[in-house]
Amino acid sequence: MYTAQMREKLKVDFVDISKTNSASKIIFSALRKAIIEGDIAVGTPLRQDEIARSFQTSRIPVREALSRLEEQGLIKTHRFKGSVVVGLSVDEASEIFDLRALLEPEILRGAVPRMTEATKESAAVHCDEFSKSSDPLAWGALNRIYHDTLYADSTQAFTKEVADKAMDRVDRYIRAVLLTGNGMERAKREHLAILNACVSGDADLASELLRDHILGAKKSLLASFPELPD
Repeated sequence: MYTAQMREKLKVDFVDISKTNSASKIIFSALRKAIIEGDIAVGTPLRQDEIARSFQTSRIPVREALSRLEEQGLIKTHRFKGSVVVGLSVDEASEIFDLRALLEPEILRGAVPRMTEATKESAAVHCDEFSKSSDPLAWGALNRIYHDTLYADSTQAFTKEVADKAMDRVDRYIRAVLLTGNGMERAKREHLAILNACVSGDADLASELLRDHILGAKKSLLASFPELPD
């Protein structure tokens, strides 16, 4: 009875993880997916005891999962009030995309000369998967996989970590950008152009195209910000 109520309330894919050794990871992934896809709205409280009962586990892995979600900026924990799903302000979103536009092109610039044939082939596959997808719920994840693949051969580990955390903060808004106007068609063209520059070994062009791609996404996001779901 209680678990059924929680499923309806949070719309999370609960599983029985009472006997697993990766409870925290499973809880984190399930909650993160639900938040990014909008199934858990901004302002929704996440209560440790409720989540623990729904996943049939103790509060320890729940606490660990919530801590990771807070590190990614998806929730905020208040003393005596618990954890609540949070969104971004216009200024925060703008700042994060500007940071991405600084970091990711430089990551790609360094990755292109080191890009293996296997990475190029993998990036081409993910680019194609993104372009052919007709499922808006999958677009954000496919976009992230494509970008991550492009950066795979970079040796800038710290910069990649910072950029990765920046992406975590805006992942939930990417689908909104792709759904806005001709966002998806534009992203398809830009992804392919970036890929072609990488395959040809033109690091400067790939970097420039990626910067324009990120700033274009920022412009679309900020234009639609008042209409984004809470």
